[in-house]
Amino acid sequence: MFNFESGRAKGWVAALGLGLREHVAIVGGGGKTSLCFALASELLGAGKHIITTTTTQVWRKEAEFAPCVIFWTPDSLAVNRLKECLKEKGHIFVAERPLDSGKVKGISPERADAFFQDLDVDYVITEADGAAGRPVKAPAAHEPVIPSSATLVIALMGLEAMGMPLSPSVVFRSEMFKELTGLDEGDTLTPTALSRVFLSPMGLFKGAPETARKIAFLNKSDRLNPDPDADDLARRLLQSPSGFIERVIVGSLLKSAYRVWMQDQRRMG
Repeated sequence: MFNFESGRAKGWVAALGLGLREHVAIVGGGGKTSLCFALASELLGAGKHIITTTTTQVWRKEAEFAPCVIFWTPDSLAVNRLKECLKEKGHIFVAERPLDSGKVKGISPERADAFFQDLDVDYVITEADGAAGRPVKAPAAHEPVIPSSATLVIALMGLEAMGMPLSPSVVFRSEMFKELTGLDEGDTLTPTALSRVFLSPMGLFKGAPETARKIAFLNKSDRLNPDPDADDLARRLLQSPSGFIERVIVGSLLKSAYRVWMQDQRRMG
């Protein structure tokens, strides 16, 4: 049995059911950076203090969506600057260093843990893997890089992939995706196949802390109209015998609209 709600005005904090203090790790494809900064902007508007960061790499121009970008060095001057900037701006992006590629190198998961545990910050939002711009991905052996203090792990997928043939232009790490789903090159990306990427022990939630809540976010619902396949996928994720996915967001970051599918409250506790 499912509870269902839709909304726009309530915002992403309500859709995700965020608590008063969270370390949010974002994985998958199809909008991680967009979700990271949409969430940070909403929290900043509510007067919260937020650190956004990555344990992989992001484009520097994207990191600069934050009011302040700090390149971390483990010394007292860097710590003081971080604290001052966080107090003044409310939202900072922290990376290790700029790269010649135009990206910034992320921090270690242990450093992300330390920020959450040791600093006076309400939320840490960590982009914990990359998808090379594809809407769907399967993680490599070293992915995702989720900090151990994460309280919420959000796995994204871009719904524009639904119904497309499996190819490297649509699926990042397509060979690993084939192993997880049993599909071959050119096979259709169906709700059944896509559900396996979320539910497999080697899928998108691999390495997530056991105590962390897990949410699936099916982004770009504006690309499917109507979207019975998206609803089918949401049901499959919630009906899994493993039952570890708390809720599924079917939404559009671009349109700031969403529908929330969740387990019956008796099962959610």
